[in-house]
Amino acid sequence: MRGNLICACAAMWFAIQLGGCKANPPGRLDTKMITEAKRHIFVHGKSQKNPLPANAATIADGKEAFSHYCVACHGLDGQNTGVPFANRMSPPVPLLSGKDIQAYTDGQLKWVIDYGIWPSGMPGSKDTLSDDEIWSIVVYLRHLPPAGSLGEPEMYSH
Repeated sequence: MRGNLICACAAMWFAIQLGGCKANPPGRLDTKMITEAKRHIFVHGKSQKNPLPANAATIADGKEAFSHYCVACHGLDGQNTGVPFANRMSPPVPLLSGKDIQAYTDGQLKWVIDYGIWPSGMPGSKDTLSDDEIWSIVVYLRHLPPAGSLGEPEMYSH
């Protein structure tokens, strides 16, 4: 009986200790390692070249495709303007104008749009969008307007 009481007390102490554990946000070194691993190991398509020209028509096409498929999470401007949950997701929805995203090659951006990044919440769109739509979105991502300049997605303005 006394042995059972000791075991029960030890188990309770252990459970309390574990229950009080909390994950800390990743540090700078952890973030840098994961960013580099994504850029050089996990995200493919590095050498693939965008066949579409970076001109006004392609940017407009990319903006149009982006406005149908990407605004719910990234906002109209790709910088999370008006997206109420963007900073509360884990990991947070990245600013597409940010240096980490812009450091990807065009081929890598297309690969991410094609296949998504699990478990980040970024879905793949390979079976939803055509290659031309995806490539035009990549061009749009390289020419994003200033944050907030396009307003908020209509779905969140009610």
